[in-house]
Amino acid sequence: MRRGMELLRAHAYFHVMKRTCRPGAPCRAPARTALGCATAAGALMLVAAGQPAAADPIPLMALSQYLNGLKTAEAPFTQVNADGSISKGQIFIQRPGKVRFQYAPPDGNLVIANNGTVAVIDSKSNQPPQEYPLSRTPLNLILAANVDLTRANMVRGVREDGNKTIVTAQDPQHPDYGTIQLVFTANPTELRQWVITDQGGGQTTVILGAMKTGMSIASSKFDIRRASPTASNR
Repeated sequence: MRRGMELLRAHAYFHVMKRTCRPGAPCRAPARTALGCATAAGALMLVAAGQPAAADPIPLMALSQYLNGLKTAEAPFTQVNADGSISKGQIFIQRPGKVRFQYAPPDGNLVIANNGTVAVIDSKSNQPPQEYPLSRTPLNLILAANVDLTRANMVRGVREDGNKTIVTAQDPQHPDYGTIQLVFTANPTELRQWVITDQGGGQTTVILGAMKTGMSIASSKFDIRRASPTASNR
C-alpha cells in the first residue's frame, strides 16, 4: 500500500496509489483508500436488471433523518479503485465521527477515523500510521454529528434511478475537498454505495453488502494507537 492519503481508505477494494496531505492544503488520496479515489464504477454499480419502475427521489430531509438515526452499522464492502483494481473487507461505523475499514487479506490494511483524525495503517510497514484530518474528506459529511443535506450549497444534485436515490454532496465551505455521491435504496431507506471524487477527478467506489445496524461495537475497534491489521479488537 503506498503512502498517500485520502482518508477513507476504509471502503473496500483498493489497490495501488495514494495522496499526499500538506498542511493547509486539501488532502489527495491514494487510489487505494476507501474514502478515496478510484473507481471502475461501471462494473459494480449497485443494482441490476429487474429494478422497480422509477419513483420520486427520497426527500433530502428524510435522508438526513435516516443518516442521523444510523448510530452503529457493520457491513461487508467492495471497493473499486480508479485503476480498476478491487479490494474487499468489513466496515464498522459508529456515528458521529468513527469508522473502521478493515481490508481482507492479502491486503490486510486498516483505515480508522476517530477524534477528527483518519489513520491509514499499512500491514506491510513497521512505520506509525499516516494520519490526516477527517474534516478534509467528503466522508466527513455523513459522519458528522448532525447531517443536514438541506443545508445551502451542500447538495449539488439529486436524481432517481429506479428504486435508487442518488445524491451528490460536498462541503459547502470547502468544495475543493471533493464530492461524495451517496446511493440510497427505498422501502426501507438504506445507504448502499458511495463514490468519492477527489479534486483531481480520481474516484473510489465503495459498495456495501448486507448491513447490520444498532449493534454494540467495542471502542477498541476505533482505537488508532492499538490498531493492528491482524487483530480483531472486538
